[in-house]
Amino acid sequence: MNRLVLSATLVQRSALRHTPAGLPALDLVLAHASTVSEDGQPRQVSFEMRAVAIGAVTRPLQALALGGQGLFAGFLAAARNGRGWLLHITTVEAAAAAADPT
Repeated sequence: MNRLVLSATLVQRSALRHTPAGLPALDLVLAHASTVSEDGQPRQVSFEMRAVAIGAVTRPLQALALGGQGLFAGFLAAARNGRGWLLHITTVEAAAAAADPT
């Protein structure tokens, strides 16, 4: 199974484009930072990952502000140029806004 779920911050979003089939598409860059456990030891992990969204999932991604956090799910595929990986986003859940203390 090829499925990735990633808690990340939206750091870059290209202008909306359309595929040759006429579907809306967005190219994105996501940033992730966390502490994970590896062999019982804490490890700091941080990286940026290129991503693409095609179709209806582009709507919530257009509404998500740069710097906004979310839970991005999809699958990994080789980038078109064969260098690195690309997350194909199939669903996104924006992180809940902090409650207003007033």
